[in-house]
Order: sequence, then C-alpha cells, then structure tokens
Amino acid sequence: MLKSPKLVAVAALACLTGSAALAGGLSGFKAESKPTVAHYDIGRAPTPEEIRGWDIDVRPDGQGLPVGKGTVAQGEKLFMDNCATCHGEFGEGNGRWPVLAGGKGSLTADNPVKTVGSYWPYASTVFDYVRHAMPFGNAESLGVNDYYALVAYVLYLNDIVTDQNFELNEKNLASIKMPNEAGFIMDDRATSEKSFWQKDPCMKDCVAPVKITGRATIVDVTPEDAKEGKSRGVE
Repeated sequence: MLKSPKLVAVAALACLTGSAALAGGLSGFKAESKPTVAHYDIGRAPTPEEIRGWDIDVRPDGQGLPVGKGTVAQGEKLFMDNCATCHGEFGEGNGRWPVLAGGKGSLTADNPVKTVGSYWPYASTVFDYVRHAMPFGNAESLGVNDYYALVAYVLYLNDIVTDQNFELNEKNLASIKMPNEAGFIMDDRATSEKSFWQKDPCMKDCVAPVKITGRATIVDVTPEDAKEGKSRGVE
C-alpha cells in the first residue's frame, strides 16, 4: 500500500502515462482491419564511429585485432596497478577471485584448476575478454597498447612466453599456441546429431515410460515399492 502522498501522485502519473502510451499504440488499430505499426520516433541509427566502438570482438584467427603492441615488462607494471588486487601478483588469485596462472595437467584431476595457461584455447580469446571486461569495474578504460602488454604478461605468468622483452602485437598474437587448444572441438552438432532432429515436434504423450535399468543399492535411491515407484514416474 502506498502511504506517502508523493508516492501516490507518482503512481497515478505513471498509470496515466501508461494509459496514454497504450492509447497512442492502439490508435492505429481499426475494427475489421489489419493493425498498423505505431512509430514513436525513438532513437536513431548509429554512426559509423559508434559502430566501430562497439565492434571490437576478436576471432581465434586474429581477425578483429587492433593495431598495437606491448611488452611483458610493460604489462607487469600495468598488472600490478590494475589487476593484482584481485588476481594476485603472480596470477595466483586473492581470496575468491579467479586464478590466472598454473593448473597445468589438472584438468583430468578431481579438482581441475582452469586458468589461462591450463584451459583457455586461444590467445585471442584472452585478449578479447581482457579488453572487453577488465579492469573489473572500469572495463575498456585502458589503451590498446596497454591491453597487449597485459595479455603478454599473463602469457608470461603461464610460461607460454618466457622473455620479459617479448612484444605482443596484432601480427603475432594469433600465432601463439595455447597448451589446451587441442582440448576444444568445433561444434559439429549440425552433422553428428542430425539423426536426432525431428521436423515436426512431438506435442502429446512424448515421454516414453521410465524403466529401471540399474539399481543404486549403495545410496538407496531406487524405489522398491511398486506404488512408490509409480508416484515417482518409474516402473
């Protein structure tokens, strides 16, 4: 319940505004005729400069990389100033913040450590993400050269590049091979799962009866009573 006179007035104004907008949206409708599209003259077409500002994605083959460069040594200082608070000075992660380095050989273990070095498939993916999302809370606030330098330092922390003077740029970034690149496969469901696709979806009685094919005796989750089994949807 709205107790404040001001809130009541605001709510009433909102209702009136909504009613006026609805009336304006329906003004183009006529009985026994097709509705016309209402135009509100809201917004405008983006300029080429604005589109270039949004279109900054980078593909695995390096397409979309901006012209720029940065060294590992330059990236170290940028990392300490902008990233170490969350990710640690050596990419080890502070508190519950993500770990960036290490974890090699852990993906098949019970507790895999997914880092840039152990999991990420492409160096371009690292650049694309860091440029879009970092520094946390102040994304896209750094220059292109700074992002190249930061990514170079993260690669250095993972021993993917080993020279502090290594310079990362738009020409060599896509040629860098990440340790887990072979762990990713192309999405081939259009061919490998095509036999499961149906032109006409089932709309009635589509679920086949559930039958027990194995018994989880240790955890005692398989119902023994026939009545109980039916209540759970099993036979």
